Amino acid sequence: MVYTAALLFGHGVPVMSEEDSVMEMIGKYFSELTSPGRRTPSVRRGSVDSCDDTDNSPQYANFDADLDCEEKRYMTQQIERCLTEAKASTLHCQVLLLPRQMTTRVGQDVVRSSADEPCGLRGASIKVYVEDKDDLKSVGSIHPDASVTPTFELSVILKADRNDGWPSLKHIFHTNKVLKLRPEYRLVKRKLYSSASPVIHDFN
Repeated sequence: MVYTAALLFGHGVPVMSEEDSVMEMIGKYFSELTSPGRRTPSVRRGSVDSCDDTDNSPQYANFDADLDCEEKRYMTQQIERCLTEAKASTLHCQVLLLPRQMTTRVGQDVVRSSADEPCGLRGASIKVYVEDKDDLKSVGSIHPDASVTPTFELSVILKADRNDGWPSLKHIFHTNKVLKLRPEYRLVKRKLYSSASPVIHDFN
């Protein structure tokens, strides 16, 4: 499993596919921070770095052609925003590691879950959570269209993996400053004006 490093001390960190490459990259990062007269390269702030487009894994490559690309892109960006804003305040970590393509996968499944609703994604009220041990932490909300009264609520539950940290980073950061998310996540869909029971989907 390849993981994406999200905003090391607020700066985007490129995705690296091998552990030694990650360590080499982090060493260069700190060297740039401490070298006099040098500026840190321009990077995106407030978002999770996306992985490269060369991953041909069939698990992630076959997206539904009928799903709206703009909606998928919007959801991916919004989930990344929630995670980024919650890093220090709610998740209490400095390094957030995500499985490759995870936010894209979640965004795709959110759009798919909205497809049969009267207003589609525009009628969604989306809550994003991270399940950490026995605690469920709210990391943000997403309202695709504030002008539309929501017809359903969708809870996105991501799962933390604190028992299996990133060993190569432990000598740089205190253990509780590194948080890794597991590939598994859950979507809970509840219709707001219906007595129907919530629908739960688990994804691996």
